[in-house]
Amino acid sequence: MPFLQPHQSASIKSKLTSDLSTLGKLYKAKKSEYLTQNVNINLVEDLLELGWEEFGNHLKTKARLRKLKSHSIRFEDEVWCQFYELGYRTMNFDENFILPFGKHPEETKQIDVVAIDEETVFLIECRSSEILKKAPSWKDELESLSLRISGFKKSMDQLLGQGKKLKYIFATRNFRTNEDNSDLLRLARTNSYYYNDNTYQYINGLIRNYKSAAKYQFLGLVFKNQLINTDKVELPCIRGDMGGKAYYMFSIEPQTLLKMSFILHRTRANESEMPTYQRLLVPNRLKGITKFIDSGGYFPNSIIVNFITKKHKIVFLPHSKTKSTSAKTGTLLLPHAYAIAYIIDGQHRLYGYANSKYVKNNTIPVVAFTDLNSVEQLEIFMDINQNQKAVSPSLRLTLEEDLFWDSDRADQRLKALRSSIIQNLCNSLSSPLYNKIAVGEDSGDLSFKPFASALNKSGLIPTARGNNYHINTAQYSLYNIGRQNHNSEMELAKKRVVTLVSKCYEFVEENYPSIYNRDQSFIMSNRGTFAFICFIGSINQFISERHDLVPNTKIEDRFIFMKPYVSALLEGLNSLTKEEEDSTLSIYGSGADVRWFRSFQLIVNSKFPDYEPPELIDWKERQDEELQNEGRKYGVSIERYMKNTVISNMKILYKEDWELEINSIKRECLKRAEEENEKNYKEGLRKDRAIWTDMFTIMDYKKIISDYWTKMPNDKNIDFTNFQDTFTVDLGEGTKSKSDAMRWISYFNSYRNLWAHEGTKQKRLNRTEVDFLRKVYQFFYKGTDDK
Repeated sequence: MPFLQPHQSASIKSKLTSDLSTLGKLYKAKKSEYLTQNVNINLVEDLLELGWEEFGNHLKTKARLRKLKSHSIRFEDEVWCQFYELGYRTMNFDENFILPFGKHPEETKQIDVVAIDEETVFLIECRSSEILKKAPSWKDELESLSLRISGFKKSMDQLLGQGKKLKYIFATRNFRTNEDNSDLLRLARTNSYYYNDNTYQYINGLIRNYKSAAKYQFLGLVFKNQLINTDKVELPCIRGDMGGKAYYMFSIEPQTLLKMSFILHRTRANESEMPTYQRLLVPNRLKGITKFIDSGGYFPNSIIVNFITKKHKIVFLPHSKTKSTSAKTGTLLLPHAYAIAYIIDGQHRLYGYANSKYVKNNTIPVVAFTDLNSVEQLEIFMDINQNQKAVSPSLRLTLEEDLFWDSDRADQRLKALRSSIIQNLCNSLSSPLYNKIAVGEDSGDLSFKPFASALNKSGLIPTARGNNYHINTAQYSLYNIGRQNHNSEMELAKKRVVTLVSKCYEFVEENYPSIYNRDQSFIMSNRGTFAFICFIGSINQFISERHDLVPNTKIEDRFIFMKPYVSALLEGLNSLTKEEEDSTLSIYGSGADVRWFRSFQLIVNSKFPDYEPPELIDWKERQDEELQNEGRKYGVSIERYMKNTVISNMKILYKEDWELEINSIKRECLKRAEEENEKNYKEGLRKDRAIWTDMFTIMDYKKIISDYWTKMPNDKNIDFTNFQDTFTVDLGEGTKSKSDAMRWISYFNSYRNLWAHEGTKQKRLNRTEVDFLRKVYQFFYKGTDDK
């Protein structure tokens, strides 16, 4: 007995269309962000009050109106358009597609998107939110899903004939949910597919880069490891061993391999397959390869793949073994299944055939491994690509988790931990930073690198060199360096850091939405990323020291201590004047992220004076103009003393030949003087011409002092103090050697850049450095009032 009554079959078929003209018009309408209609001119006024607007030219009796689609209709239309762009040409043409799943009249369900081709049927239900928020429970809707899918399949088999693969898709937009969410588990149990924001963006990227060939990767994504049909693919083959691994060499038609292949693109949609490492294809390059193939070109080098045989085994039937080689010839039997061949190298070559006229009748060479673990695949990919097009810096940072997680070196494991934390912040459906960070091939509002830099500086995780941890960074971190089970501690530390950082961002999102939702502002920007995460680390260190917290202190308890300081920062940012806000937001260039961090600390310090970490004290001192002027005065006087004393002593020692004695230094000084004069001339500066004795550097003085350290004039009656007695300055560590006695000059030289540039706000002196300059100044100008 048929599952559907004749009138039901007719009704369902009437809601499907394969007419290319109709589909094209539907695609154009659904691609628009507006609903449109032509109405009688007399109805316009009433419709305008309902939110419609006039646009374009209209006739005497008709007007064209439009209205923005609601977020739910927009999402349904965009999913419909994706399937159209994937090549589906039998689809529902309106939202009233009602599909029975049982015999009773009430056992029907409205399906938002239906897409059908020669082999597959997709039934898609869409749920969306206007803004990003935590997902509601879909328990009532999904609890009986298994029963509904069984009925849907019976309906579609009767309508279309048996043999097509049916896949139910639950598509959502702007919903955050945990990976272990019970609704997602219900979907998984029914072999349905959860199609979230990550999936939508990934498929858009596939369509943009692969065009019509995107369908192969899409089918691999949603039908992974499912049989295409029960027929085996039989191939003549050579089996060999290399590097302790068995491999198979064969030739295969591109179309067959395309259906069986899967590319591990580094995207959030493929998170379950980590480590993933491939870039999306370059469209122009793909088009060029197809053109090359169609004009008779070919690639003699092999595609490299890894067959996953956990669910479907491959079988090698050897011929008789030859004596001259350990390699064997035979027949390879491959299961005809989706996404069982992971492409390690050669995706451009393979997909270049997808739109070629030779996709069915050429064969391409393949080297296949079986069941390589994920890291082995990654290592082969990196080895192949290190001498080809460079892996992007962003992708390298992303891959650190996979490359270094099990490293024997602490510094490399910490790189892996850092990478894993950032990816977890971005990929977790429950994270406030979900989808906001550019990771691998996925775009995002925020860059990966500022997160990496901030975690290095924040103290939330320690730093190390080789296997030696830097104790000052480990003391208040959320990583216990004393544990010997590195893998376990890394997992725990990742969870702690991700949870703490997420709580801080959630606090901003929930309590200060005007700050959180503002693009390129204090929190949600690359400069803000560095500043905010470093601030989180700084407050964590402060409260850990004050309250004796340890790495395994509950994050909820830790955040209770941190909350007043985070709130103080956000209140301070909210109360900035327009001028103060513009001044901060206009800071770009080198050091801008650190200056933002210091300004964050300063805001909190103004409310909580006891929060004054050493680096903030240092920064405040370097902003103190009175202190800078004092240090500059000492520096100028010391340098003047060095110049006058060095030239005077050299003239006494060598009289009219003193310049020849230091001629190598003089040549460099003359060169600097000429360059300075040329620069001033070309810039139109009417300055006095520089002379060579004005061009000594501190290191020039140091060399002269060192070379003539104890030199005395031949005339013993001259009142003369040699360089040793003049320039020996004890820094408190003794002066047993010339090196000890002159060490102050190296310090002085390093500080010179800090006081010599009056306009800079970055290269400046702190109090310790000014105290050093005062000490040297007072040594040379004994009895002089230093004020």
